[in-house]
Amino acid sequence: MKSSVTICLMPELKGAPFIFWNGLEDGMQKAEELGYDAVELFPASAEAFDDKLVGSLLKKHKLELSTVGSGGGWALRKLSLTSPDAENRRKAEEFIKGIIQKAAGLGASTILGSMQGKWGDGVSRETALEWLGESLVRLGDYAQTQGKPLFYEPLNRYETNLLNKLVQTVAFLETCGAKNVRILADLFHMNIEETTIHGAIRDAGKWIGHVHFADSNRRPAGLGHMDYMPIVSALNEIGYTGYLSAEVFPYPDSLEAAQRTINSFRKYVLKKGD
Repeated sequence: MKSSVTICLMPELKGAPFIFWNGLEDGMQKAEELGYDAVELFPASAEAFDDKLVGSLLKKHKLELSTVGSGGGWALRKLSLTSPDAENRRKAEEFIKGIIQKAAGLGASTILGSMQGKWGDGVSRETALEWLGESLVRLGDYAQTQGKPLFYEPLNRYETNLLNKLVQTVAFLETCGAKNVRILADLFHMNIEETTIHGAIRDAGKWIGHVHFADSNRRPAGLGHMDYMPIVSALNEIGYTGYLSAEVFPYPDSLEAAQRTINSFRKYVLKKGD
């Protein structure tokens, strides 16, 4: 498994659970200095994502790009795959496709989280899930043409009322036929929704494509009550070799949050240090 740390490129979202906020150069330099393998980026849009600059900085700082988030589509434009408005849903798909193309060009997958939306406002759960499934098939197929899987993130009940648990999401993906979509297992969301995190990881198995490495309070690993030993054991059992990416609050500050996270990664994953 490899380590990754988040860099948010949307100053409007200050206060959200991302570690670095002072731009690409600053975030990547610190990630390199701390010994991270990769960074996870959250741009405002595909148009705002300077892939040439990102590529050159990745090379300069000897980093990989683990993933790129699409949440700017919801946070800044209120685009959703389950919106009651058909034009909004169409724009949401196009927005995500743009991110997929830019991310894949740098060897990374795209995350679909908040843009999944929720049911309500005149839309039944059945209809919302039907729209979501159709979009995931199309977006997964498009991601396949770009050579990467799409990562779908089940969120906790306070953020969506669609899919909250890993096995529930596996069943949905199998039913809707989204063959090139894998699950992002976020430990913070799982701590709220799953009976046991390690059990859910084992049950989801090969469907897990990415992991958000957070503690129970969404602070850096080691600052909550999360028990990481069984979680890492479960990931090893299912043969997971992807990234553990720190999507957490920059507590007490960005640098300390990044340092605590990489320390925990070395302790629990690499089995080095205390």
